[in-house]
Amino acid sequence: MNKYFILMGLMAFVMFSCTARPDADQEFVRLANQYIEAMLELYPEYATYLGDHRYDHRLNDYSQRGFRASLQLNRRYLDSLKSIDPHRLSTTNRIDYQILRNHLQSMIFQLDTLREYEWNPLVYNVGSAIYALLAREFAPLEERLQNVAARLKQVPEVIQAAMMNLKNPPRIHTETAILQNRGTINLIENELNAFLEQVPELKAKIEPVQQEAVVALREYGRWLEKDLLPRSRGDFRLGAVKYRQKLKYTLFSDLPPEDILRRAETALRETRDEMFRTALPLFQRFFPDEDPEQLDQQQVIRKVLDRLADDHPTADNIVDLARQYLKACTQFVRDKQLVSVPDEPIRIIVMPEFQRGIAVAYCDAPGPLEEHGETFYAISPPPANWSPERVESYFREYNNYMLQDLTIHEAVPGHYLQLAHANKFKAPTLIRAIFSSGTFVEGWATYAEQLMVEHGFGGPEVKMQQLKMRLRLIINAIIDQKIHAGNMTEAEAMELMMKEGFQEEGEAAGKWRRACLTSTQLSTYFVGNEEINAIRSAYEARYGRSRSLKQMHDQMLSYGSPPPKFVKELMGL
Repeated sequence: MNKYFILMGLMAFVMFSCTARPDADQEFVRLANQYIEAMLELYPEYATYLGDHRYDHRLNDYSQRGFRASLQLNRRYLDSLKSIDPHRLSTTNRIDYQILRNHLQSMIFQLDTLREYEWNPLVYNVGSAIYALLAREFAPLEERLQNVAARLKQVPEVIQAAMMNLKNPPRIHTETAILQNRGTINLIENELNAFLEQVPELKAKIEPVQQEAVVALREYGRWLEKDLLPRSRGDFRLGAVKYRQKLKYTLFSDLPPEDILRRAETALRETRDEMFRTALPLFQRFFPDEDPEQLDQQQVIRKVLDRLADDHPTADNIVDLARQYLKACTQFVRDKQLVSVPDEPIRIIVMPEFQRGIAVAYCDAPGPLEEHGETFYAISPPPANWSPERVESYFREYNNYMLQDLTIHEAVPGHYLQLAHANKFKAPTLIRAIFSSGTFVEGWATYAEQLMVEHGFGGPEVKMQQLKMRLRLIINAIIDQKIHAGNMTEAEAMELMMKEGFQEEGEAAGKWRRACLTSTQLSTYFVGNEEINAIRSAYEARYGRSRSLKQMHDQMLSYGSPPPKFVKELMGL
């Protein structure tokens, strides 16, 4: 039996021996742990990601049978959950009950209503399942490569299922799948060889399945391009009804879409005004011979941002610069006593090719079940097929000051720091650890950017980028809703991002693609930021602004990663 479940069971026993409500709590813990066990077995790739390595030799079942089994599992446990009265649960279990119920309802909605496995080829990208066994040294390389071989052997089955299931995808999904498939081929055909060289005795066993997987993926790539792409005429828009339902599950917030859009449009105006006030002194420094009163707000901000963009990295030094900025951010947080900084390792890497095409950077923390593992802060270089002009645009967007803000968001005191705190949270079940709230996670990371410039990190130059990023998260929520619950066109979205948000063309084009591919996720940033700031406002209203920020932030991060409304409740606000 997995040692983590043994530990959780012991903790549950101690907790139940001290509670006045043992029956309901015991039933919930039993049911939750049973569901987790069944889910991990049904989704072995997710189990690997979480750090449970019992199923590292298997891939998910991507057949129709597999998706039906998942739907039945979630329906069965949702029905069982209804037999438990949440009001009779301890505080921790009552919150986790609501998180589990929301997860089960969301899974049923995705499998029964959205049915992405029928129209989204990105579902069938097995690159992450292979990469997860190579990236972290959680076991001897020989053992991990044996499991890589086992998974490679199943790749043709996944390809067959994809070709059977996919009917009429949106064109943009198929185009992205084609790009990612090439990255997966490169991972298996080329990058895997560096690991095989370290264990040459396994070559004879692994190379045949390696070649078979590559052949299957190449055939899949041809099928995507020649067969599926010409008939990819599906609509990437969810529509208002499906969008509202999915947004409710994604955010787990009390804010309806109408309020989110209204707040976002107000915040857009307010943030642009603050950006103008920040830009004026910089304008006078950069352009001493020009009179800002002869220009409008848009022109002043644009000229300052263009000047800041002149200081930008290149493909050769962007990772080294990010390392320098990470060191500076970490020291600043310690010096200012903003929040406790964890000791767990973090490594900046170039984003693997098979994961490119959606986001520019990400933080990949070890799963909550992983005993030892480092966090990766991955940065994506511009795609090889981009023109020199678009590459220049890319690096002007991610200039030296924006890279500092990005490092705050992805690493310290953003995602890396928050997730390291979250992994220390313990409860009778693993519900909160496994089903973390993207709204809280992204809300904290965007709040971290705000926190750092509030205390002077990077001066007005970095503040300009933080405010530009704030415009981005606001516009994320606007275009997410107007695209999927409305009819916003690419031209309208690009104009909003480039004019109102001051984004470079390459960034705006990438965000349009991401918005089409990932409905509702883009709203987590703005809604999370609103709700994290609401927690701070309520805290300071109750205790005053003189109380330690570190104390407040450490408490805020001590509950794992539940939806912000539960953090507010747990803090007694």
